[in-house]
Amino acid sequence: MSTTHAPPPVQSALELIGRTPMIEVTDAFDTGPCRLFVKLESANPGGSIKDRIALTMIEAAEKDGRLKPGGTIVEATAGNTGLGLAQVGILKGYKLILIVPDKMAREKIQHLRGLGVDVRITRSDVGKGHPDYYQDMAERLTRDIPGAFYINQFSNPANPLAHETTTGPEIFDQLEGDVDAVVVGVGSGGTLTGLGRFFAKASRKTEMVLADPKGSILEPLINRNEKVTPGSWIVEGIGEDFVPDNCDLKFLKQGKAYAISDQESVEHARLLLAKAGVLGGSSSGTLFAAALRYCRDQSEPKRVVTFVCDSGNKYLSKVFNDHWLAEQGLADRPLTGDLRDLIARSVGEGGAVTVGPDDTLDTAYKRMRVADVSQLPVLDGDRLIGLIDESDILEAAEHGAQTKAFTRHVSTAMTAKLNTLQASERLEALIPLFERDEVAIVLDGKEFLGLITRIDLINHLRRAG
Repeated sequence: MSTTHAPPPVQSALELIGRTPMIEVTDAFDTGPCRLFVKLESANPGGSIKDRIALTMIEAAEKDGRLKPGGTIVEATAGNTGLGLAQVGILKGYKLILIVPDKMAREKIQHLRGLGVDVRITRSDVGKGHPDYYQDMAERLTRDIPGAFYINQFSNPANPLAHETTTGPEIFDQLEGDVDAVVVGVGSGGTLTGLGRFFAKASRKTEMVLADPKGSILEPLINRNEKVTPGSWIVEGIGEDFVPDNCDLKFLKQGKAYAISDQESVEHARLLLAKAGVLGGSSSGTLFAAALRYCRDQSEPKRVVTFVCDSGNKYLSKVFNDHWLAEQGLADRPLTGDLRDLIARSVGEGGAVTVGPDDTLDTAYKRMRVADVSQLPVLDGDRLIGLIDESDILEAAEHGAQTKAFTRHVSTAMTAKLNTLQASERLEALIPLFERDEVAIVLDGKEFLGLITRIDLINHLRRAG
């Protein structure tokens, strides 16, 4: 007889939603006097906790007739609710139109489009009431499309119901009814409200604790009853510029909210992978950082639960990309006060993507595509001898047999006459180079440090502002 406990086959991926595993990470981190458990919602078939609400919201709309067979689902989402809706809706035969803010990770968009979803990208720098705000766009589209249903996770009562009837009971059973605190984030508010309702009935001692990105309005409101102007944050899926209808703040006591910076969120997402082997996204880093803070704030032992809200494989181009972090000013690197601070891909730190003079143009092209850059320094050993960009490769291909052009050496197509800047020069020295459509080649004496592009300057000015 088999000794495995693998579940039997199921008829649909929909049957795999929920019943997610839990891992204790107490021994790997400083949790004070507490034990910390992480529920792996990334194990859902769509890769996030939002699979749960997608299923309940669609089934509720089917039951009351708002969603007809072959109809169109419209939603405003930062990504995971959209993926959950696609996971469920596509299998049920619905069309999907999703309105997403432009800070959403490219992996999510590629995942959605791979499922055949109509993805409309809009601005993330405008608030509710603006025509380009993602919820306003979703409402407008729904009015214009016959048979469309705006699922609206922010006020749909089936959203918190999913957590009240599935997530909460699972946590309670997994910890044998002994749960002192649950740390959640708020996007739509469904997790907070659903779990709050469940534990208010099943375990009165269980506290709800909020993990909130710095810039969101919720932490100041909970801790200090302070209404603030919303800021900005890179974490996706949680944090708000308004209080959603589904967000019942009565489940949070004063002082039970933690404001977590983008840098803390990124650091803790990466720590969770490095020390516990769990690949979670940016919001998971926020929750994990807040959970650790809560644990260390306690004076007596408690059993604390938080979530890996979604899989970190949706954030490989962001949270787990050192170059992207440097561009956002989130990398842990010392500032020098000179042009070095603008170099996103430093030679000294091993980040620069380069080619050698004897490499082929095909090699240069492939490295540009993999690194998502338009030009490469050409190094002979440690010595900078040239620069090759897309126009150099295009010109080589246009003026020769295309199939053979890419076998040519980089040295035959590169630009060898280079205008360089010393690292000590002022920021203003970049402007004339950019006006000539050049990149800045930065040296320290004769040592090549790296390149600065227009987008590097834009990122620097944005961070400074």
